[in-house]
Amino acid sequence: MFIVLEGLDGAGTTTQLERLATHLEAQGHVVLRTREPTDLPVGRLIRRTLQRDPDAPAPATLPWMFAADRADHLHREIEPALARGEVVISDRYLHSSLAYQSLQQPLDDVWGLNASFRVPDLTVFVEVPVAESLRRITARGGERELFEEEGRLVAIRDSYHRVFDRLRARGDHIVTLDGTGSIDEVTAALLPHVEALWRAS
Repeated sequence: MFIVLEGLDGAGTTTQLERLATHLEAQGHVVLRTREPTDLPVGRLIRRTLQRDPDAPAPATLPWMFAADRADHLHREIEPALARGEVVISDRYLHSSLAYQSLQQPLDDVWGLNASFRVPDLTVFVEVPVAESLRRITARGGERELFEEEGRLVAIRDSYHRVFDRLRARGDHIVTLDGTGSIDEVTAALLPHVEALWRAS
């Protein structure tokens, strides 16, 4: 199974990924935990751009860098793990590209870069209000990345909803969870959707 967790910055997808992976491993599954941007060569370049490194590629290159990183990610990590019968859980995937990069490029152009990539068996959008996203970003400290400001987060939230409408229309399996509850409450809401994958397979 290939499962993707999506959400605004600070939504808690990294925490929920770890909890879900631990739950599945306790049931006997082998789980690959992964994320985008990756720690592969192109992914490392992307992180430098997001962190505003003056020597990194310009933000205008992000749609193409993310697509290249995703192709490498699928080739090196995701597809081999699925072929071995493992469960792959990714913190972000092509949905992030469609939501974030369509703020600077037409959605159809970003769609074209990502249309051929594998469709997840389940995508979970952990939804939090923009104000809560900003509160969590501030609480963790450190320098804010490129998209971590209120105006952009509002635009990204709206873009996510447009993207999910389009993906659902083509048949993608996407669920939205309320991410404002406690960590335990979000996990409790997530697990039944994942368990349903095995019942349906």
